[in-house]
Formats: sequence, structure tokens, C-alpha cells
Amino acid sequence: MATDHIRYDVLARDALRGVLRRVLTDAAEHGLPGEHHFFITFLSTADGVKLSPRLLAQYPEEMTIILQHQFWDLVVTEDRFEVGLSFGGIPERLVVPFAAIKSFLDPSVKFGLQFEPSDEAAETPTANLPAVPAPSALTVPAPAATAEVKDESKDDSKDEPAKPSEGAEVVRLDRFRKK
Repeated sequence: MATDHIRYDVLARDALRGVLRRVLTDAAEHGLPGEHHFFITFLSTADGVKLSPRLLAQYPEEMTIILQHQFWDLVVTEDRFEVGLSFGGIPERLVVPFAAIKSFLDPSVKFGLQFEPSDEAAETPTANLPAVPAPSALTVPAPAATAEVKDESKDDSKDEPAKPSEGAEVVRLDRFRKK
């Protein structure tokens, strides 16, 4: 097989992160339309992630936040977003680089993206961090099921049994990556 000098996997990952950046930029400027809301899972110790010591102690590896009704001051830049959220009644400011994001889900329209951590985000050490206590009500574990993006115009459900967790459709970039 030929060597991919163009690195289509990196180009596709960056393009999909651009979708996420655009969606968050629109939400920052106009709010969330209709029933849209976002679950965003990220590596809590990746380079550039800023969390309070309290949240970092609770979520030493990864964290999922929900942007729905109670968030404020959403700011989106080329490489990260910043947002205010309340955890256990305590307001917090989070800074999350796009390179640290593992997944994005909008369950209102069953749309999701799943990212392999970028090289710089995956290299962060986590050896000396405390154990994870029970999560608070505003954070939830990342969706367990991963579905491949499929063409909705083709009805192939007759041939396949129903999946136990019909969740959002997720694009897996590593599917196209050379192993």
C-alpha cells in the first residue's frame, strides 16, 4: 500500500474539529436553537485544558460537560473554547482546546463526532493524580455505543437486528487511518 504523504486522516480530523468550532461559535453568538444541546467529552489533563483543582481531582482523566440551559460566557477561538458552568452550585470557568476533545454529541438530532486524541493532547502524563469520586449531576460518562455514519436513504434495517443502544451517529476517524 502506498504511503499517505498528504495525511488525509489529519485533514479529516481537523475539518471535523472545524464543524465543532463553527457550531460552538454559532451557539456563542446566537444561543442554542430549538432543542439542541451538546455533550462534550475531553481529556482533562491535556495541554491547554484549564480546570479548577477541585474539578481536576474529580475528573483526572476525562470529563464530559453538557451545554444546554445553564452555561455562560461561551468564547470560541481558533484553537479552543472557554465556558462558564456550575458544578454542585459552584461556578467554574473551563478552557478546553479543540485538540483535547474526544467526542461531541447533540442528542436532539442524533449527531455525534468522535475524535482520536491528537498527538499533543495524548502525551500528557496522569500518573500522580487522585482517584475519581462519583460524578456530579452536570457531567455524564461518554456515550458507550459508537455507530458508524450511514446513509439514511438506504433502509437496510431489515437485514440487521436492532442495536441495543440506538444513539447518535458518530464519525470514527481512526477507521480511515493506516494501522
